[in-house]
Amino acid sequence: MLRGLAFPVDPNILVGLAEPDDAAVVRLSDELALVFTTDFFTPVVDDPRDFGRIAAANALSDVYAMGAKPLVALNIAAFPSKTLPLEILAEILLGGAEIAREAGISVAGGHTIDDPEPKYGLAVIGTVHPVQVWRKGGARPGDALVLTKALGTGILSTALKRGRLVESSDCIRAMIASMTFLNAAAASAARTLGIEVHAATDVTGYGLAGHLLEMLRASGNVRAVIDARALQALPEALVLADEGFIAGGTKSNREHVTDAFYVESGVSDALAWLAVDAQTSGGLLFAVPRDDAHRFAHALRDDHGVTAAAVVGEIEFSDSPRIVLRG
Repeated sequence: MLRGLAFPVDPNILVGLAEPDDAAVVRLSDELALVFTTDFFTPVVDDPRDFGRIAAANALSDVYAMGAKPLVALNIAAFPSKTLPLEILAEILLGGAEIAREAGISVAGGHTIDDPEPKYGLAVIGTVHPVQVWRKGGARPGDALVLTKALGTGILSTALKRGRLVESSDCIRAMIASMTFLNAAAASAARTLGIEVHAATDVTGYGLAGHLLEMLRASGNVRAVIDARALQALPEALVLADEGFIAGGTKSNREHVTDAFYVESGVSDALAWLAVDAQTSGGLLFAVPRDDAHRFAHALRDDHGVTAAAVVGEIEFSDSPRIVLRG
């Protein structure tokens, strides 16, 4: 799809289409760069304010994944104004504004179109020092992988859509709490603790395995071994996976990584599905030196409120990028 597009030639574009990443980065000076990103999607929950909060937190994650601080945002919305009351749209926008305030920024405007299906998200600009940009590429043999949120939002939201769960259930409340929890704390902690981040990305629609495979391909000559027992699952996610509540996007994820995704014997089907589960507003995935990884994860859990942070695997040398899910 991108083959016919001209790649940018401006030398101040530090990250663009030539080496795709979580956001674009443009250098303004030797000490300042802007990070640009946008994301929006259809509702994943029924409550419009929660939907706005989730979509806004998800859009902000790309800024945090680049090691940047958000500066300002714009709303992006589509809404069927002839069939749904505008009060619903107002609630969606209020939810987005709540998360923006939590992130310390303003929503300075935006654009809305009439559309048969509601959609909402943000375009976000952030700032970062040009030499402190985190990239997907850069993972090294000997690194450990730290994941900051539990997995399973795709499984739970599928169970919700199919009527297996209701929005007032404890597990759906836990899912919403996870999806609206900003990745700001994890990104900030990495800086304040002096963690040497070799590679970083956020885990969203392609699932842990899909985004990790992007990291491996961008890093070159490495593979990842994931400890399936270390993966944190949202409440009831593994039970529901066993019951077959697997989203279409999750099945596509597994097909996409199939040639590079090896599930060893002893790993349950539920954990294998969890590793490819399509996430919404998931956590950050860091490749950091092994000696720093457990200190980082402990500090995230104990001092920064990132309660699901865990060391989930390691990076090894390999001639080809691949992921081994080990039990």
